[in-house]
Amino acid sequence: MRRRTSTRSFGTGKREGHDASGFYGRKLCAGFTRDATDDGVNPIPPHLLDRVYQRSSEHMKELPDNSVALMVTSPPYNVGKDYDLDLSLDEYLEFIRRVLGETRRVLVPGGRIAFNVANLGRKPYIPLNGHVASLATDLGLLMRGEIIWIKAKSAGGSCAWGSWMSACNPTLRDLHEYVLVFSKESFNRPGGGRSTIGRDDFMAATTSVWEIPPESARRVGHPAPFPVALVERLIHLYTFDGDTVLDPFMGSGTTAVAAVRTGRRFVGYEINSEYVSLCRRRISNLETTSLSA
Repeated sequence: MRRRTSTRSFGTGKREGHDASGFYGRKLCAGFTRDATDDGVNPIPPHLLDRVYQRSSEHMKELPDNSVALMVTSPPYNVGKDYDLDLSLDEYLEFIRRVLGETRRVLVPGGRIAFNVANLGRKPYIPLNGHVASLATDLGLLMRGEIIWIKAKSAGGSCAWGSWMSACNPTLRDLHEYVLVFSKESFNRPGGGRSTIGRDDFMAATTSVWEIPPESARRVGHPAPFPVALVERLIHLYTFDGDTVLDPFMGSGTTAVAAVRTGRRFVGYEINSEYVSLCRRRISNLETTSLSA
């Protein structure tokens, strides 16, 4: 029988069969979690599922409390895309706070959030990942981790060097974005269900760095789509078969497409009528292809 390891007071050791109770018993980790139960979980009426609602997700009135297993989203970044408003940083963060608060309401106990975000600018550099993490924890959400999504192995045609080959003002060229992962009330999902992730996919998905190519804006017809493969991996990792997935910023419908392809239900919110139509077309095309296969 393999001998279990435990946290060392000096240096690091092997991690197989590791007993981390010593670490989690320290004051650093006190008071964060409680055991979740499935008491009070509310089903979403079937006629409200698999729909995109053309309204703001600041008030998701269609969804009862404790009804959604996973929220996956990539929000507007307030940087001047054709769907963006021109908000101050404080105004933008307050908007995100309202959406996260409403998301917390509709998540089941132990439900998860996967929030894709990029940091912005250089003068100054705006660490949106840190701002969003702070907002979420202030709302009582539990941070599970942070995935670094590498979109490219090199900067390609990027020429945003700042000062060329000089220490005067060199700048960093981002090749990545973040997916911030949170839970409501507990890290565990009570009740259980059928998982749909295989061994190799699980091993890849449980690392903190994911290399997934970006989606083509021209092909999808949206200024900033995120890839279906990214959302599918998150859905397989964090939900059971048949769970409901929410996207409060549905955009081109990537989350809806991924939900259908993975055997989940979806609900989305989007204020732009053109993108609502685009999402519905993508779902319809997906269903048509499935029927003809």
